[in-house]
Amino acid sequence: MHSYDLLVVGSANADLVIGVERRPAPGETVLGSDLTVHPGGKGANQAAAAARLGASTALLARVGDDAHGQLLLEAQRAAGVDTAGVLVGGAPTGVALITVDPSGDNSIVVSPGANARLTPDDIRAAGSLLAPARVVSAQLEVPLDTVAEVVRTLPAGTRFVLNPSPPAPLPSEVLAACDPLVLNEHEARFILGDSAGDAPEDWARGLLALGPRSVVVTLGAAGALVADGRTDALVRVPSPKVEAVDTTGAGDAFTAALAWRLGLGQDLAAAAAYAVRVGAAAVTRAGAQESFPTAEEVSAL
Repeated sequence: MHSYDLLVVGSANADLVIGVERRPAPGETVLGSDLTVHPGGKGANQAAAAARLGASTALLARVGDDAHGQLLLEAQRAAGVDTAGVLVGGAPTGVALITVDPSGDNSIVVSPGANARLTPDDIRAAGSLLAPARVVSAQLEVPLDTVAEVVRTLPAGTRFVLNPSPPAPLPSEVLAACDPLVLNEHEARFILGDSAGDAPEDWARGLLALGPRSVVVTLGAAGALVADGRTDALVRVPSPKVEAVDTTGAGDAFTAALAWRLGLGQDLAAAAAYAVRVGAAAVTRAGAQESFPTAEEVSAL
């Protein structure tokens, strides 16, 4: 049986991007640039990022039997991802419609499409992918029931990493499995609600109290904060200083790198220090999957 450093269970989207001078008001039509189509989706991004770094990676996802699905499969294979777990059909491939204005601000409409049809049954049928994985990583662009089923079917000893994006209320059985729960300020504040407090240390302590074994809060250019529930230690991990060009996909690259390094046996702070460098390298180039670095590019930072 082939073993994997990382199995990513999650979404695969085609990102349809149009540049506009300004975003249209209701009822208004504006002209935009030529349409560009990029492979995206948080699951596909994580899998591509890990494989680009050299991790043995598989993706469990669903795409449509259409041109966008073909694009996504080809992009995964080009990055070195095992796509045997990518299911085809049942709905059109998920699409993100993205308009970007000259300042770089974007508006996004996501049609989940086939991502919404990745079911708990699909997880139960994928035992041959789950069993040999050291780490399983998930996000919330597929149904929460499906993520909960991943937790229920995790083999003993397999580590579970969750990025709760887009944020949603998490059942206690999912929270208890997270090692770590990886999230940004927006996601942390959503989960904690009014009790969040102001400092990342407050968020980390509040999140640990909800049951995950460990928590990593990403802080953009400031790096990350790691909190291990086993020791209650809080450690700030600084980011290298880089010239940011495009932050798209950087969080996915961070999470993928973190999950991979944890699977190799690194402790949380060391894995996060590596992941911060991967995220920093990713923001120096435009695009999501196109911007993900190789291990050589990370060590050159």
